[in-house]
This record gives sequence, structure tokens and C-alpha cells, in this order.
Amino acid sequence: MSNVNIKRAIDNIKSNTTVYTPIVEVIVNAIQAIEAASVIPGEIKVIVKRSSQLEADESLPSVESFEIIDNGIGFTVNNRDSFDTLYSDYKISEGGKGFGRFTCLKYFEDLTVDSVYYDSGYNRRMFSMGKKNDIIVNETVVDSDSTATGTKISLISVKSNTLNKKLPTIARSLVEILLPYFITKDYVCPEITLTEEDGSNPIILNDYIRDASAVIKEISIKMNTFSLGRSDNIHDFEIRAFRIYSPRNKVSKISLVAHKREAVEASIHSYIPEFSEEFYDKKEDGTDNQDRNYIIKAYVFSKYLDDHVLLERGGFEFHKENDLTHGISQVEIESKVAELTKDAVISDISVRQDKKKKRIISYVEEEAPWHKMIANEIDLSAFPYNPTNEDIESLLQREKYRREMAIRGEVNAILKDNNAENVNKSVSKIVGKISESSKNDLIHYIAMRRKVLDLFRKSLEVNAKGEYSSEAVVHDVIFPLKEDSDSICYDDHNLWIIDERLNFTNYISSELPLNGGKSERPDLLVYDKRVAFRGDNESSNPVTIFEFKKPDRDDFVNPSSKEDPVEQIIRYVNSIKDGSYKTPEGRKMNIAENTPFYGYVICELTSKVEKWLKTVKNFKPMPDGMAWFQWYENINLYIEVLSWDKLLKDADMRNKIFFHKLGI
Repeated sequence: MSNVNIKRAIDNIKSNTTVYTPIVEVIVNAIQAIEAASVIPGEIKVIVKRSSQLEADESLPSVESFEIIDNGIGFTVNNRDSFDTLYSDYKISEGGKGFGRFTCLKYFEDLTVDSVYYDSGYNRRMFSMGKKNDIIVNETVVDSDSTATGTKISLISVKSNTLNKKLPTIARSLVEILLPYFITKDYVCPEITLTEEDGSNPIILNDYIRDASAVIKEISIKMNTFSLGRSDNIHDFEIRAFRIYSPRNKVSKISLVAHKREAVEASIHSYIPEFSEEFYDKKEDGTDNQDRNYIIKAYVFSKYLDDHVLLERGGFEFHKENDLTHGISQVEIESKVAELTKDAVISDISVRQDKKKKRIISYVEEEAPWHKMIANEIDLSAFPYNPTNEDIESLLQREKYRREMAIRGEVNAILKDNNAENVNKSVSKIVGKISESSKNDLIHYIAMRRKVLDLFRKSLEVNAKGEYSSEAVVHDVIFPLKEDSDSICYDDHNLWIIDERLNFTNYISSELPLNGGKSERPDLLVYDKRVAFRGDNESSNPVTIFEFKKPDRDDFVNPSSKEDPVEQIIRYVNSIKDGSYKTPEGRKMNIAENTPFYGYVICELTSKVEKWLKTVKNFKPMPDGMAWFQWYENINLYIEVLSWDKLLKDADMRNKIFFHKLGI
């Protein structure tokens, strides 16, 4: 009598097992029983038992239970005692862990045994697997009327029915796991038949590989053996790869095998992205035969795998990555297998890699030219097979960051090196790297300028209703409304559209009161600080003020209007000169008599506006006719009134040479 906490043993099964694991466990035990009896031919029947309840849609009833019947040696005393012993070593030479039967109660409510064996006569042993402390319960042994040994094991009432209803699908799943038994050299696997409870629709699992029309076919790999390890800890591995036809949404896999049983699966596309889609047989004209689709499954055999498989056979003792204890990790094995398996479909893989490369290069050329150098140098194999723009950009940005960190590390090393000779050798090399990185950033900046100008041009067009965008829309393109330089960083405004010098400013206010909410609000107020040669808040620094008017608007020239932009700018200038305002830091604004002021009104130059500028405001036209100007000498203010079209044209002109050089 055993004394085992069976529930705890079952709860501790945490490795990669599925509902098929206990079915395969029982089938493998049946194979071993047939081998022990030296029965020829060996036969195993896997009988599917369905629910008695009919489905509402009249489809097949769900699968509830299985019976696995073999003509092996039966539950002899030795077999019975082994079953009753946790971690039994009775079948250790065959890879037995003495634990596999516990997976049966993880996925099924009950397991029963009905077996005939020979021991000074034919006997029949029947029992159930316990769920508390005794592994064997309700056991009876009687004389048998039969003289044929064998065992029937029933897996009763699946706990969570994730089983497919169709027999062929169940058969395919079992074959893929049991395939090592069918392909092992110099070994004849017993015939395994899957049937309905009434014996109908029999499927012989062995036929999936041995028939001429088989849906699983072995393919040749040029190099199907390899070694891994270090120094005196070298281990040999063998690969056997198969085409699995009509895979039904499955992907190509690597299967690590221990003692003829699949223990762990991994997707090959985790290592080679081009395996993410299925493959096709070729027609005579070289095109894909859509009726003959397949995936590849590579099975890996090694004594190293046999020696380190876990109790439940759903994993291994060695680590998935960077195993320092055992020496070889799962990832090392799988990555090597993936690379060697690629040879089996190298023509398809090469075509897919070329397609992926063209996709990435196209994105870089059309959307992200600043990445050209990185894209030409980086290994593209790590990219997904069908990458989105976000995938490409993310990976290229990651590589850019990695390179920048490497450059910083090299620079720091040079700075710490006191050996002048070493420094001289390293400086020119590292400066070249910095230069290339800076070029990429500059290209990115210029390309983004092109996007901004396209957006600005769009904002100046009429919509489907024949209406122009509001002032707020065009304003936001240049500088966000209700913001200032304390809340907006350098890269978030596009003042360069108006004047390149405005990229370098000490303070910017956009549609905010100049005096704590008590004053009028210019559209843009800029305290200019040209970084190369100007200081902070000095009286020599120009102050620039902008007013924006909606593209189709000219009512501000009416005598009754309170929104005369020229008068508004003059009013702002006088208020600033009178000392009414302070800087955002609360400091006095340093304004002298000769502090230059610049005012810009950006609007639609309709005939009405031009007449107003000429006859009322005494402005003079620019030679191109797209702007007017006036100098107010007494307050040191220069004002330009220019059209939106001129603003866009001038910005285009200033940047045209850069766009041309980039081919954008």
C-alpha cells in the first residue's frame, strides 16, 4: 500500500503539458508492454468515447473519454508494484521517470486499469488510480478466462474539454507527438489505431508517415548532426525534419525529444522570422501549389536531452538561456537547429528575406531617410517577416540607441586614458562615428521639416465645404495655442517657418496674457536670443510680435473693427517699452530706447487688405507683391504684413536645397 499525497503531486505539475500528454503517456506504456512481451505484430487501439448528449447544431458530440487497449505483457506483479511506487525506477533504462501516470489525473477525472497477465496461469487484474494517498485503489485479481495478455486503460471524463471533436485532428496531434517512435532507425513501432467507440472510422497513425500519400514526409537536411558544449563537456545532437501538410493554422516548430517522446516545442520563427508563414509544394512552372501547403517540424535527438528531461517530460533540467550549470541551454540548441533546418527550404527563405529587405529599404527611403546608414549596416534577419512601419522604426531606433551608447562609452574611455599615443589613435576614429550619428539626426530633423510644411500647406487649403481652416489650426502648426516656452520644448514648435532665428529664443508666449491675465494677448511674443552672440534679457535683444488672421478673413481692416493687427502690435510695443511687463521669472524686462522691435502680421492679402495697407496705413509693397512693410522710427518698430502663401513659399525656398539633397 502506497502513502502519497496524490493531489499535491498533481498540483505540482507545472511544465509544458497538455490534454494529449496523458493519452501519449498511456500509449507509450502500451508500446513498452508490447516490447516486453515480444509480441509480433504489436497492436494498440485508442478508442474515443463521446458524450451521450447531442449537440444543438447536430454536430459531433464532444469527446469525453479514451480507452487504450494493447496486446502487451499486462500488469504483472512487477508492473503493478511499479505503478504503485512514486518515482519508480522500474523502467529507468527506457526513460521512465515513474511519474507520468500522475498527468492522467491532471486532465481526466478517473483512470482505471483492466489487465490480463500470465503468472503461473492467466490472471485478470483490475483497479483504479487513487486521488488521496493510495495510488492503487479498488484492486481485484481473479483468474482469467482469456489466454491473451493485454491491458485496457480508461481515461474517463476529461476535465477541461479542449480536445477537437474530429478524429483526424486528434490523430494528427497524437502523431506529431509520437512521431519519434515511427521514425527511429531499426525500430518497428506497434500499429496504433484510433477509432470511434463502435469501431467506425479507423485511422492507423503509422500510415501518416509510411504511405506514399502520407501527410507527413521526411525531408533532407545537408547537415543533420551538430555538437554543442565547451571543452570536455561536448554533446552530439541529431535533427530529423518533416513536412507536415495541411497544418491548419499551425506554424513550423522545433521539437526536443527525450527517450522517443516529444518534451518541448518552440516556434522556428522565434529564431528565423521567415518561418512564420507556411510553405507550399511547387508546380511545374515554379509557382506555389496552394493545395499542398505545409509547415516544417524538426525533431532533435540527443543523449543530453534523454539525461536531463523533467519528470513530467514537459521540459528539461537545463535553463532556457545562459545555462552555466549544465553547459548547454535550450535556446542554444534551438537556434542551431533553426539555422540548419533553414537549408530544407532555403529557396523560399531567400525569397522571403529579399522581400523583407525591400520592404525595410522602401520604408527608410520614403519615410525615414535618416536611418539609411543604419539600414545598410544592420543585420535585417532579426526583423519580423512582414514588419509594420512601427516594427521597422522601433528596431532601427533601438539600434541607433545602442550605437549611441557604444560611442559614449568609447568617448568616456578616451577621456580617461592618459596615454597620449592611445588617445591620438582613437580620436579620429571616434570623431568619425560621432559625425555619422549627427548626420542621421540632421537628416531626421530636415525630413520632419518637410512633413511640417506639407501639413502647413494642407491647413491653408479649403475643405470640402469650401471653407478655410480657422486661425487656431494654422496657429497650432507654427506654435501651439495657450502655451509658452516653459511648457513647450524646443522641438515642439515650428517657428522656423517664419524666421530661422526664432528657433533660438529666450522666451515665447503664445496667446497668453502678458501680465498675469490682465492684459491683451498677442498671438506670439518672442524675446529673441540668438545663441551664437546674444545674451539673456539684454536691451540689445530684439522683441518680435506676431498676429495671425484666418486665411480668408479681411474684416479687421474695417474702421469699426477692434482687431486692427497693426494697431495691436503698436499697442503691445508701447506697453512693453513702458515697463508694464516682466519676464516669466519675474525679472524686469530690459528695454532701452534703441531696443529693436519687429512685428509681423500674417493674413490673406485680399485687394481690400492691400488698399487698406496703402491708403490707411501708408505701408509700402515688397517687390514680389506678397508682403508690405513700414518702419515706425519713433518706437523703433519694423512691421511686415505678409500673406500665408509667402510664408509657405519662403519656408519652402529656405529648405528646398536640403530636401533636394535628401531626395524628398
